[in-house]
Amino acid sequence: MTADESELRELRASVKEFLEAKSPEEAVRKLMESEPRFDPAVWSQAADQLRLPGLAIPEEYGGDGFGLVELGVVLEEMGRALFCGPFFATVLLAAQALLASGDRDACARFLPGIASGRTTATLAVAEDHGSWDPAMVSARAVPDGDGGWTVRGRKCFVIDGTTADLILVVARTVAGPTLFVVERDATGLAAEPMETLDATRAMARLTFDAVPATLVGAEGAGGRIMAKVLDIASVGLAAEQAGGARRCLETSADYARVRHQFGRPIGSFQAVKHKCADMLVQVELAEASSREAARLADENSPDFPVAAAVAHACCSRAYMTAAMENIQVHGGIGFTWEHPAHLYFRRAKSSQLLFGGPAVYHERLLDRLGI
Repeated sequence: MTADESELRELRASVKEFLEAKSPEEAVRKLMESEPRFDPAVWSQAADQLRLPGLAIPEEYGGDGFGLVELGVVLEEMGRALFCGPFFATVLLAAQALLASGDRDACARFLPGIASGRTTATLAVAEDHGSWDPAMVSARAVPDGDGGWTVRGRKCFVIDGTTADLILVVARTVAGPTLFVVERDATGLAAEPMETLDATRAMARLTFDAVPATLVGAEGAGGRIMAKVLDIASVGLAAEQAGGARRCLETSADYARVRHQFGRPIGSFQAVKHKCADMLVQVELAEASSREAARLADENSPDFPVAAAVAHACCSRAYMTAAMENIQVHGGIGFTWEHPAHLYFRRAKSSQLLFGGPAVYHERLLDRLGI
C-alpha cells in the first residue's frame, strides 16, 4: 500500500501535532533522566490514536501495510522532536528483522503485538567492539537438547535494551550467525543501562547466561538478514537525521532574525547568511537522499542498497553540520546546558556512530557499488 502526496501531508501534520503536544523540550529533558526513558502513556496514545507502530507492518500481521516512504515521514518528525520512545528499536530494527527472516510462524507470533503497540522489541547485534557486522559476533547459541536453544554472551549498545519485551539476538552457531528471539523475563538475562553521549536514545548492555531462545528463520542466515535490516534501518535513521537537521536549520534561521547586534539582526551579516545557506544545502540534500532511498525500497528496486548507503552517508554529514552550525549561530548561549542546541548535537553524533561511523558506512557504500 502506498499513500499519495495529500495523504503523506496529512500523516505529517498529524504526527507533528501529536509530537508538539507530547514531546516538547521539557518532556524530552524529563525523560532523559528517568527510567524508563519513555512515557508508556504517550507510547500507548501513539499506537491507539495514530497506529504508528503498525504503519509499515503487513496487514496479515495486524499492521497497515504501508512502506518506508510513510515510515520516513514519521521518522522525520520524530527526529525534529527528539522523540523519546521505543519506535526505532521496535519498528525499524526488531520488526524488520522478523520480516527479513522469512519465518512466517515467528512473524505471526510476534508482529501483531508489535503492530498494536502492546509489545516493544529491540535488536541486539553489537558487542564490546560496537560493530554491527554479523561476522564480528562472538555470542554463541547451542541446542538445549529439547528442541530449543540457549544463548551465552554479551551485547552492548542495545537500543531500549532495558525495557523491550522481546529481544532479537544475533548469535553464532556451527552454521554461522543466526537470529534468535528472547523474552524479557527469560532466566539468565541481565540488562543494565549504558551511559552514552545521547541521553535521548536509551541504550543497554545485555548479558546472556544460558538464556532460553527461539530460532528465527534458518540457522546461519543471520548475515543475510542483517544485510537487509541494516539497509532499511539506515534509511529510517537517515530520515530521522534529516528531520533533526531541518529543525536545527529552522531554529538557526529564527534566531538570526530576532537576535540583534550593532542595531541590526545577525541574519543580515554575511557570515551568518553563509552558515544558514550552507545548512540549507545540506538539509535539502539529506531530505532528497533519504526520501529517494525510501521510494526505491518500496519499489523493490535493485538500486535500493546503494541508495540506502548514500542516504546514511549524506544525512549523517548533514545532521552533524547543521547541529554544529546551529550552536555557532546561537553564539554563547548555544553552548549552555539550558539551550536545546546541544541535545541535537548529541543526537547527531550518536546517530552518526550508531551503525559503525563514517569509515564503516563509506565502506558499505563502496561494497554496494561493487568497488
